[in-house]
Amino acid sequence: MGTRRETRAAQAEAVIDRLEEEYPDSTISLRYSNRLELLIAVVLSAQCTDERVNTVCADLFEKYETVEDYATADQEELAEDISSITYYNNKAKYIRSAAQDILEEHDGEVPDTMDELTDLAGVGRKTANVVLQHGHDVVEGIVVDTHVQRLSRRLGLTEETSPERIEEDLTGIVPQTKWQEFTHLFIDHGRATCTARNPDCADCVLEDLCPSSKLDADVDLASGESWE
Repeated sequence: MGTRRETRAAQAEAVIDRLEEEYPDSTISLRYSNRLELLIAVVLSAQCTDERVNTVCADLFEKYETVEDYATADQEELAEDISSITYYNNKAKYIRSAAQDILEEHDGEVPDTMDELTDLAGVGRKTANVVLQHGHDVVEGIVVDTHVQRLSRRLGLTEETSPERIEEDLTGIVPQTKWQEFTHLFIDHGRATCTARNPDCADCVLEDLCPSSKLDADVDLASGESWE
């Protein structure tokens, strides 16, 4: 039976403890070798799998090595280079524009503050958080992607729906030392077990803590809809 802990903070602690045991090597799955590559990979990863992004970036990072390469790239050629990525035309524009701003306003270096990063084309708070955490070792918040959003609601850690409001709730109950790890644990579990359409509740290490468990709950708290 899925029964959450008495408080959301206690629930978060129990969830993290179990997922740490289940995924001891949990970390970012995007491949990059510097801050610029990280920024580009994260921009490309929006609504696209990390596996696909890594495949595309393997060739992309060989062709474009510097911020100048991206800033001066032919728009159509850059779009073609990432054409297997979702929304590749828009993302090519974002990358080129961001690179130009990095050159003109940040001396060619990827900025290290939330405000400066989110001023770049195609960079929202989620992307900025990833770049800060893994590029600059600055942890200002919790990255809320689709997995974190889904699992946080299913597990009763939040009732909010927007990434920004979910992040506010999570940073209030998750210890700051766990903020970065929290995202990776939820991504790993969301991919392996707690999938969007057909979660494997019977084989889930969190089942007895989860108020959305299909084994005894009628409603998926992530969507608010009844289990089929």
